[in-house]
Parts: sequence; C-alpha cells; structure tokens
Amino acid sequence: MRMGSLLGFVALFRENAGTHALKGHGFSRARCRSNLISALAAQGMRSVRGSFPRGLKPRLLFSALAARLKPCPFKAGWQLVPATRFALYATLVVIANAAPCSAQQAALSAHDLAQRVDHHYNQLHSLKAGFTESYEGLGMQRTESGTLLLLKPGRMRWDYSTPPGKVFVLDGKYAWFYSPGDPQVQRIQAKQLDDLRSPLRFLLGHTELENEMDSLTLTPAAGGQFTLSGQPKGQEKRVSKLALKVTAEGTITGIEIEESDGALTRFSFTGEAPNAPIPAEEFHFVPPAGVPVVNAAAPV
Repeated sequence: MRMGSLLGFVALFRENAGTHALKGHGFSRARCRSNLISALAAQGMRSVRGSFPRGLKPRLLFSALAARLKPCPFKAGWQLVPATRFALYATLVVIANAAPCSAQQAALSAHDLAQRVDHHYNQLHSLKAGFTESYEGLGMQRTESGTLLLLKPGRMRWDYSTPPGKVFVLDGKYAWFYSPGDPQVQRIQAKQLDDLRSPLRFLLGHTELENEMDSLTLTPAAGGQFTLSGQPKGQEKRVSKLALKVTAEGTITGIEIEESDGALTRFSFTGEAPNAPIPAEEFHFVPPAGVPVVNAAAPV
C-alpha cells in the first residue's frame, strides 16, 4: 500500500472524527470523497464510514499518530514513499539490535570459553550443587544422585542420596570412599586421585583447561550451552575423551568421561550455589566403627 492510500485513510478519519490533528505535517484535505473511495477500492479496501459505533470515532488513534509523525526527511520528490519502506526500516532496526548478540555467540571460541570456566571456578571459595552420576561399562549400568560440596583448598564431598549413605570425601590430603555394607573403607592420596580422575579438578578451580587438555574443541549443545571436548594430558591410557557441558558464562553443568575400555561416566549438576556457607567439618571423614581402612586405587 502506497503513502497516497495512507493519506486517504487519514483524510477519511479526520472527516469522521471532525479533527485537524494532522495539520502541520504536510497532509491535505483537498481530496474529495469520491476520489478517496476510488483510491481505497484500487487497494482492495473500503471506506470505514459507519463501521464505528456512534461516539467511538478513532480521533485519539490518529491524534496520537500525528504527535509521533515528523516532516519527511527525504528529498522533496520522495514525499509519497511506499509504505513498505517503513516496514523495511522497522525490520532493519530489529536486525541491528539482534546482530551484536548473534555476532558474540558466533565469535565465541574454545579458548574464550575455557578462560571463562577458569575464571568462574577460580574466583569461588565454595560451591554446593545437586548431581546425578551415571555409569555404563563392564556389562553394567547404574545411576546415582546426591549433593556435591566443594571448599577450597582442595576439599570435596559427594553425599549420595541414591544409594543412601554412600559417601566420597576429599579432605585435601586423602580421598575416602565408603558405601554402607562394604567390608572396608577405601583411601587414596589426594595427589593420586587428581591424576586418575583429573576431570574433577575442574570443579575445584585450581587448574587451567587449556593446560590440562589437548585438542580442545568447542561445539554447540542443547539449551544454548556448549561442549568443550579434548584429551586429558597424561591420561591417554585411561581416558580417551573428556567432554564438559558449559554455559556461555563458564558454568560447568555436565562432565562426560569416556574411558579407553569403552566405559562411559556422566555427571550432571543442578542448582549451583556459589560460595555457599559450608563448615570445614563436612570434609572430615571418620570411618565407621569396626570397618577397616585400606589403601586402594581410586573408585570408578
């Protein structure tokens, strides 16, 4: 629809409403009613005379429109601009506003996101989150869940609600693992645990992803998140691939560990509470009475 038709609408509504609200914006009432109806018919439209109930004339609608109109910024020969130019202008405004977000998303690299992960966890003092752990391998499948507590420096506690009573504690010097009914408590030095289960070091925030993983790549994931994948350095014989599911802000929401024998372990995290108040006593493990402690390999 051309501007001439729009002018016809304005003239008609002014006649119905009995107002000169558009005066001063270059509009004219010189058109006669017959010419107006012909112009509307050419556009497949009709007059709205009589379409409004008595007393409900669209006076305010066009008064408000007139208040927002400004003199045409184009050259004098362009005064009758097609209405599609206005639609195009509005579209360009939307695209211009959306472009920075899209460009920022597209420009995000594995290096950029890895630095965001490092920054997020390195600035934390403590962390509390819910977790779900699943394991597939050696002819078995299991899914467990519970609450994860982290406290710097180097302390970690996995309290399992499924199965109840199972616990894995890292006190900074040793890692302790016990499940009700086990004949013994397993213990391993923290340094050995870091070497064997290096993916969990990322949650403690005392490492740099790019120094710990080779061939780091970035791929989009569901929900606007990303997957950082690579080969943990020094773990080639045990771990074939490590994948971290990460938000754009650098929060790890999942860890997937693919071992060289085909076993697959997944951790997912929810309800992260950064710098939650956590007593240091939570990371002091006391073996159950009568249960012996043995030095063993890190649990899977």
